[in-house]
Amino acid sequence: MQIEPYDPHHLDAVVCLSLRAWTPVFESIQNSIDADVYRAFYPDNWRVSQQKAVEDVCAAEDTNVWVAIDADSAVGFVAVKLDAESLMGEIYMVAVDPDLQGQGIGSALIEFALAWMKDTGMSVAMVETGGDPGHDLARRTYEKVGFKLWPVARYFKKL
Repeated sequence: MQIEPYDPHHLDAVVCLSLRAWTPVFESIQNSIDADVYRAFYPDNWRVSQQKAVEDVCAAEDTNVWVAIDADSAVGFVAVKLDAESLMGEIYMVAVDPDLQGQGIGSALIEFALAWMKDTGMSVAMVETGGDPGHDLARRTYEKVGFKLWPVARYFKKL
């Protein structure tokens, strides 16, 4: 496996693997929160908003994106944003083909991103994820590469 900078020819593969990777995540989210709150976040099919989010992050000038390639196929990607003022880098988005999860691809992408952040002068890295069961693998991966939990509570109420 190699990690290379994102190029627009990667877009279809990155969107496809992302939607496949996030299917169980969104099912878990839907089962974890009030249906009205879920619909407020995803009024259409979640796939529509998530595809747009991936397309937007891949095109954003303030975001750096890399793709994991194995056997000439995209198998994962990571997107990073930097805040030069706070010297903080953020792993903004990451996904690995669900057929290949658990093989270290996500960890490799994150470690690559962390090294790049450090090389650019960042002093802190952060990543945000869900607390629902669908995000268990993501939380374990972040902890495996050394991230520490910042306890945050986010509440929603239907009005």
